[in-house]
Amino acid sequence: MSFVSFVLIQCSACARPPESGARRVRIAIGGQNQLVYLPTTLARELGLYREEGLDVELQDHAGGAKALQALVGGSADVVCGFYDHTIQMAADQRELVAFVTMLRFPGLVLVTSPQSAATVTSISDLKGKIAGVTAAGSSTQMLLTYLLQKHGVPVDSVSVTGIGASATAVAAVESGKVDVGVMTDPALTIVQRRAPAVRVLVDLRHVEGVKQTYGTSTYPASVLYAKAEWVRANRDTASRLARAIRRTLEWMQTHSAEEIADKTPADFRGDDRTLYVDALKNTMAMYSPDGVMQAEGAKAVHAVLAQSMDKVKNATIDLSKTYTNEFVR
Repeated sequence: MSFVSFVLIQCSACARPPESGARRVRIAIGGQNQLVYLPTTLARELGLYREEGLDVELQDHAGGAKALQALVGGSADVVCGFYDHTIQMAADQRELVAFVTMLRFPGLVLVTSPQSAATVTSISDLKGKIAGVTAAGSSTQMLLTYLLQKHGVPVDSVSVTGIGASATAVAAVESGKVDVGVMTDPALTIVQRRAPAVRVLVDLRHVEGVKQTYGTSTYPASVLYAKAEWVRANRDTASRLARAIRRTLEWMQTHSAEEIADKTPADFRGDDRTLYVDALKNTMAMYSPDGVMQAEGAKAVHAVLAQSMDKVKNATIDLSKTYTNEFVR
């Protein structure tokens, strides 16, 4: 199923005081407790939305495709999701604009179940296997498709099923319901702690894995994006949002994983704070230091999608219309 068919910090002078008439913004998140989307929630916990004069409603959705559905359906103004969605939609003549970048690396990891670790040692071993992704049409499925094609494995030879991103993903991989799963932290760290026998096949939390997989040193992932017409009509609100996220990213660069964990909601951390801190330490490299989209990164995402999706390959897409840095410069 195609994506579109599935969806048809520190500078006080920069902060704005809270206003009784704060601008209300609804942000749909494709899995709020995933670390790949943490800056969106952390900005709230740090009080930065309020300081920027915003009243932000965070909506938790089961995957990026569901978050995009909320945007298309009008129940959200902005999505916290992966940048590749804007390119996929551009291929269908739908203008979405990313206006602040949170991740310079995707943070996704392809890992085997403990039961399959001995027989699945590379992507080439996935023929006839069951693979778990967060949801149909999600960026995790796009990664899986790309990896299969890159390694010459027929996409239709692998059964793909949605396993979510949190407890359900942990259960699916740990129990062997799926042979491999595309996971994010903290779910990945939980699985590795409970089942050390799992095998990591691809790790996109660090530059080394990104270079090995994509041949580039940056591959932007989590962003805030919205319909182009919304950004044009709400430039000041978009600027305030981008500034809040940029300040959050800057705050993260100057604080330890332990300090960041202290600022996250308790239900994100669960009962094992040490495990959550370890997950943060494993992923800190993926966060953008400044919220800026690198042009080479945008080109890399487009190139990868063009290899795995005919509609992107055959479309004429102006990448400059899929993102802007004007609110974070």
